[in-house]
Amino acid sequence: MTQAAIRKQVVDSVAAALEAQAATMANADNTNRNTREGETPVAIKCSYKEFMSCQPSYFKGTKGAVGLIRWFKQTESVFVCSNYTEDNKVKFATGTLTEVSLSWWNSFASLLE
Repeated sequence: MTQAAIRKQVVDSVAAALEAQAATMANADNTNRNTREGETPVAIKCSYKEFMSCQPSYFKGTKGAVGLIRWFKQTESVFVCSNYTEDNKVKFATGTLTEVSLSWWNSFASLLE
């Protein structure tokens, strides 16, 4: 391989690396700009421990439809504020069920298996 060919290969490699870096920086800049403008941020994968640290309401199933609606709204507000992924919402929300509602959920879940 000649010196000229080596130089060309180095220049081409550096140019490709600079283009890739510029594209990465532009993408990161667009992501940050979109988030600042109020667009929906990307959902993050959070743990159950983090969910529980947001102090969601527990649902016993003893306060009728009004209690259920309140629990829905309170749980949804935790999800909105924390931006959890869709696949964790049911799993985490059912972790707040107690007593009668937990018995119902366990019966329902056994039918799904």
